[in-house]
Amino acid sequence: MSEKAKTSSSDNLHSVETKQNLRHADDALLAELGYKSEFRREFSLLETICFSFSIMGVIASVTSTFSFPLVSGGHVGMIWGWLIPSLFVMTVAASVAELASSMPTSAGLYYFSAKMAPERHSALASWITGWANITGQITLVCSIDFTCAQMITTAIAVNTDGRVVLDAGATFGILLAILFCHGVVCSAATFIIARINIFYVIVNVGTSIAAIAALLAGAGDTRVSTKDAFTLFENNSGWNNNGWAFLLSFTAPMWTLTGYDSAAHISEETSGAARAAPIAILVGVAGTASLGWLILIAASFATTSVDNLLTTTLPLQMGQLFLDTLGKRGMLAIWSFIIVVQFVTGAAQGVDASRVVYAFARDNALPGSRYWKKINGYTQTPVNAVWLVMVVAGICGLLGFSEAALSSLAGSAVIGLYLSYVTPVFLRITSGRSKLVPGPFSLGRWAIPIGTVACSWVSFICILLLFPGFQDPTAQTMNYAVVIVMFVFFFAGGWWIIGARKWFTGPVKTVESSSELSSQLAEKQETDS
Repeated sequence: MSEKAKTSSSDNLHSVETKQNLRHADDALLAELGYKSEFRREFSLLETICFSFSIMGVIASVTSTFSFPLVSGGHVGMIWGWLIPSLFVMTVAASVAELASSMPTSAGLYYFSAKMAPERHSALASWITGWANITGQITLVCSIDFTCAQMITTAIAVNTDGRVVLDAGATFGILLAILFCHGVVCSAATFIIARINIFYVIVNVGTSIAAIAALLAGAGDTRVSTKDAFTLFENNSGWNNNGWAFLLSFTAPMWTLTGYDSAAHISEETSGAARAAPIAILVGVAGTASLGWLILIAASFATTSVDNLLTTTLPLQMGQLFLDTLGKRGMLAIWSFIIVVQFVTGAAQGVDASRVVYAFARDNALPGSRYWKKINGYTQTPVNAVWLVMVVAGICGLLGFSEAALSSLAGSAVIGLYLSYVTPVFLRITSGRSKLVPGPFSLGRWAIPIGTVACSWVSFICILLLFPGFQDPTAQTMNYAVVIVMFVFFFAGGWWIIGARKWFTGPVKTVESSSELSSQLAEKQETDS
């Protein structure tokens, strides 16, 4: 064997040993947190970042929520209605990243709450956070996939010049097909899911850049002036107060910038999780916020008439903007890629939601927990939890027969997720100040001021998201998010009072003793070898 070949072989062996040592250190940290390692750690730092970025699907999410800034501010709503909330969301992301670095477990947010709360309230804090997160996770799967179905119906309408316009029943059928496909994808082995996330990001970023270029180039001489693009305000909401109308445009970025806690939920499948998870959260949010802002700047320049977009017969206003700017063929070309991005966003969200369900069931907090916490022996993934998510998301999809109900479902998803984000953050800066054992990423002395801003922002935005988009709503334009949120609150709260408080004690340890820990690590080392 040549000297060069020997050196290459030695480097490869060293790389493998380094990865194995890192995974064993991850398993040891997980055992200290109380859990036995049951997943294969296939996600690298890059793949974890890609997963966090993919789950927010920037171009597809901006497309899905484009109606909110159009109604609430027009050009000002597009640009400043996106930028302002994005800056505040970074404080939430930073606070969650610190917790994920300290406690990298799939249990994520409800585990953080349990550890940061006063001991006598630990189980209740965990219960509230867990149910809020699961509500947001599963309803978000439905919202993303239903919007994907709407994108497909939009493409069909454009391709047939409006001759074929599918109704709510057909859209629901497409939703079920998408959910089935996602169930298959999300049931795959971890290494497959990890690798395809790189493809997800390439499609996501590539389509976003193509959309920006297409909007600016396609608009040509018809682009609005820079002054109008950044400062023209149009209130189409029906609210008399322009300031309040503008605030409602914040809905778009708040819906988009969700799911970044996914990096915590796959931390038991990640190598170097204590470092990778916080980096993925911060890079995912910052990257999505920045790229989304650039897309909306391009959209603002290309929008010559807000009224024309709002009166389109297409299900999504962004489709009309692309049609006006690029023509039929150009619109269908870029739209096909946006559909792909939305599809992979839904797949990533399905993985995230299934890991939350698995973790909560592992702690016996769900009806039928013994089924949902099972790990498939072949794929080493929680297949039962995956299909539970898809079935429940399909049931939620029945709300799609009412446009108001579907919009309310999306709002309740955001509220549920952000309440689950901010609960452990609030506990961290109050009762948990001296409890946190810092991980590789720590906010240090900035934790309390940043956490305070994060809690204040979420308190404000959750109230905002309960309001209807119009000052005098009808049954068809009412925001029913409060109904959905309160249903879950009364269900989980009632269950807690009636029985759960007697048996739910919070996160359940699956590794008890040092000897059991040593045995587990030895078993994992033998498997990896």
